[in-house]
Amino acid sequence: MLWNELGVSGGTALIVLCALYFVVKWAVRNGIREAHERMAGEKGWLRRGCEKILSEEKPSEPGKASN
Repeated sequence: MLWNELGVSGGTALIVLCALYFVVKWAVRNGIREAHERMAGEKGWLRRGCEKILSEEKPSEPGKASN
């Protein structure tokens, strides 16, 4: 079998396939949620975080004295 040629036992292959299933399931679910938020006009957690970081006070430009 292919698994034996790769040096992987059946139990290890089963664990890897289960982990892969849950990772793909998680990614698809989050993608659907993000798409639904965009269609509804809501902002996702990533966009809210980026806007929060960008809206913080920016440092003054070099060469200008701030009082």
